Amino acid sequence: MTLLVIGGNGYLGREIVRQSIAAGHRVAATFLTRPPEADGAQWLPLDVRDRRHVGETVDAVQPDVVINAAYRQDDWTTTADGAAHAALAAAQAGTRLVHVSSDAVFSGNAARYDETAAPDPTTPYGAAKAAAETAVKAITPHAVIARTSLIIGDGHSSHEHRVHALAADPATGVLFTGDVRCPIHVTDLAAALLELAAPTHTGTFHVAGADALSRHELGTLIAHRDGLDPVALPTGRRADTDLPGPIDLRLDTTATQQHLRTELRGAHRFLT
Repeated sequence: MTLLVIGGNGYLGREIVRQSIAAGHRVAATFLTRPPEADGAQWLPLDVRDRRHVGETVDAVQPDVVINAAYRQDDWTTTADGAAHAALAAAQAGTRLVHVSSDAVFSGNAARYDETAAPDPTTPYGAAKAAAETAVKAITPHAVIARTSLIIGDGHSSHEHRVHALAADPATGVLFTGDVRCPIHVTDLAAALLELAAPTHTGTFHVAGADALSRHELGTLIAHRDGLDPVALPTGRRADTDLPGPIDLRLDTTATQQHLRTELRGAHRFLT
């Protein structure tokens, strides 16, 4: 199978590339500014904001599957328009598309969100992700839309870096005690996305971890794993700030897990 990973130089993208190569697939992956030092993939420069360039890249690679993992939280054009460009290119090439979305498309007003829930974002990033989903469904009705949550790894994710920074200097911020998400390990997420790339899958899936944790609970687990003092981690409440965004947001993965061999582990397991 030939894969094109758009956003292949991102944290998730690099893991998708690694697993794809290990599985024996032919892999092309894109970067925005400079290619990573990684062997086994064909690295291509691409700005997803350029519709023509996206189309030319897909035509050049002729992939069986395009996985779009590109986004920028502060850039509507990359997150929303870029997703539409990827969908248009995939549709014109007759190629399957797996689009990576986010739990940010939801407000958090519901107790849990299953795959049938309609987006109701409350932040610009969530609105961009929701717009991307709308474009993908309209342009490529048989695409996979995979909503995920906080992505954790083995020490290299932004969330883990933040915990280490706060443990070293508590004055630099806080970890919210009521800001609940369903963190997922990057290896589980990448493996699930590659499973969903199979032609038997279509529609919306929730690919998140089994445990719902606050940011502080997650930080405590990371601190214990990494030998840091969890007591040193400063706490706060999002509700006491003017920061936008949902406070308690839980993705229901029950239906998605039935389609996957990959277990969507909870943070209590993968951080122990």
